[in-house]
Amino acid sequence: MNWNNWIRQIHRWLSIAFTVTVIANFVAMGLGEPPAWVVYSPLLPLFLLLFSGLYMFALPYLSRSSERAAGG
Repeated sequence: MNWNNWIRQIHRWLSIAFTVTVIANFVAMGLGEPPAWVVYSPLLPLFLLLFSGLYMFALPYLSRSSERAAGG
C-alpha cells in the first residue's frame, strides 16, 4: 500500500471517529451539562481531517506541476 492510499484510509477512519465523537457530544448534551473533555473531543479528529483532506486536495495539483517540471 503506497503513501496516498494510507492517507486516504486514515482519512476515512478519522471521519468515522469524528462522527462518533459528534454523536456522543449530542447525546451527552441531551443528558445534561457534558464535561469539557466530551465537548472538545471532536476537535482532534477534526484537525487531523483538515490536514489529511488538504493533502488529498493538493495531490492532483502537485502531480500536474511535477509533470510539467519533468517536461511531460
